[in-house]
Amino acid sequence: MSDPKGNEPEQTLRSSHATRTRSAASRAAAICHYIERHGSAEKHEAGTAEGGTAAGVTAEVGPAAKEIAWKAAHAARVAAQAFAVLSESAPAPAADSRCARNAAASAAQAAQMGQLHDGDGELSVAACRAAVHASRAAAEAAGAQGLGVNETLNASADAAEAAAVAAAEEAGWMRPGQDLPQVSTGLRSPEIMSMLHL
Repeated sequence: MSDPKGNEPEQTLRSSHATRTRSAASRAAAICHYIERHGSAEKHEAGTAEGGTAAGVTAEVGPAAKEIAWKAAHAARVAAQAFAVLSESAPAPAADSRCARNAAASAAQAAQMGQLHDGDGELSVAACRAAVHASRAAAEAAGAQGLGVNETLNASADAAEAAAVAAAEEAGWMRPGQDLPQVSTGLRSPEIMSMLHL
C-alpha cells in the first residue's frame, strides 16, 4: 500500500505554483478588464462630446486602442488557460511551474498593454517593470536549474509575483478583492498546448 503522505512535497509545491499561477491570471484578467472599462468610458465620452449619444451615434475606437484591448484579452485568455491546465492535472512540480511561468508571461504582456494604454506615467511604468520581473523570476523557477522544486527560486518567484500585484494595484489596474468577470479559456488546441510547452 502506498504511503498517503508520500506525495506531500508535491502537494506543497503544487499549492505554491497554483497560488502564483492564479495570481498572475488574476492580474492579466484585471488589466484586461481595466483596459476594456476605460476604453468604453473614453468611447462614451467621445460620443457625448460630439453629440453622438444624443444622435444615437457611437464614437469609434481607434485601431491602436483596439489592438491594445485585443492583445490584453488574448494575454488574459492564455493565462486563464495555464491555470485551467494546472487545475485539471495531477501535481507535478516541473509542469506546475511551467503553468506558473506561462501565466506570469501572459500577465507581463497584459501589463505592457496596460502601460501602452496609460502612457509612460510613473506608476504604469513601475507596474509593467514589476510584471516583467515576475515573469523572469517564474521562468527561472521553471527552468533547467529549478524545474519547479528549487526552494530559493520558487521563493523569489513568489516574492516577485506579490510585488507585481502590489505595483498593479498602485497603478490602478486592479483592486484588492476585486470581483472580476470570468475569463473564457476558449478552445485549447494542440497549438496552444504546444505554445504552453505542456
